[in-house]
Amino acid sequence: MGTRSFRPYTPGIRQATVSDFSEITKDKPEKSLTKHVHRAKGRNNRGVITSRRRGGGHKRLYRQIDFRRDKHNMVAEVIAIEYDPNRNARIALVQYEDGEKRYILAPLGLKVSMKIVSGSDAPIEVGNALPLSNIPLGETVHNIELRAGKGGQIVRAAGAAAKVMAKEGNYVTIGLPSKEVRMVRKECYATIGQVGNIEARNLKLGKAGRSRHLGRRPKVRGSAMNPVDHPHGGGEGRAPIGRSGPVTPWGKPTLGMKTRKRNKASDKLIVRRRR
Repeated sequence: MGTRSFRPYTPGIRQATVSDFSEITKDKPEKSLTKHVHRAKGRNNRGVITSRRRGGGHKRLYRQIDFRRDKHNMVAEVIAIEYDPNRNARIALVQYEDGEKRYILAPLGLKVSMKIVSGSDAPIEVGNALPLSNIPLGETVHNIELRAGKGGQIVRAAGAAAKVMAKEGNYVTIGLPSKEVRMVRKECYATIGQVGNIEARNLKLGKAGRSRHLGRRPKVRGSAMNPVDHPHGGGEGRAPIGRSGPVTPWGKPTLGMKTRKRNKASDKLIVRRRR
């Protein structure tokens, strides 16, 4: 697990870095665990662009990931570590004792032929999934459920890890990667360890083409537009935006403006806001 750089034989490759994919052990995905997913490309049901700067990109097959880890007390063996084009984390193909295969997020340190298990009595080892009430304080976890049985919803990106900080009553306090401290019901499951591929945050695309492969289209600055197109537009040369703060093309405050809904139901579960 690491990154590769190149000799600058083209301008685009001069700054680019790529993963060395050293942990990948299988090239082709498990066919029974893949499906086609329609990519909206920023359009609504009428084909109108509602989210700008999306579209194009390489074709992808969706790998169905087991975020729920609901085969309790059944041992599974890791048979491959694979690349997933739909996320920056690696995924692990595991096979249970009854022959069923599933994909899970590959935590840091998980290797082929290792055994993992899910359940309230599972040992505290990398890749095992347990209820938060059974995980010791100070333990690193990922793929955390917010509602019991729904499946992991948070702490799933490459290199992400949360920490179990306290237990009181029916809730366990979790320190999240965003520095938010939040309470989660003790019955909710989480997986031991940190999500793998921790070098993902250090990669540099190096050229516009790699952004296009990922399905990201060019972004035009509002200050480079005409007044009819954007509130920041117009003026001679490099003019300031001419407002008290930056706004969207539709005049709403942006770039740092908090957009979380007021009086949200989960506010009472947040001990400390993210920074």
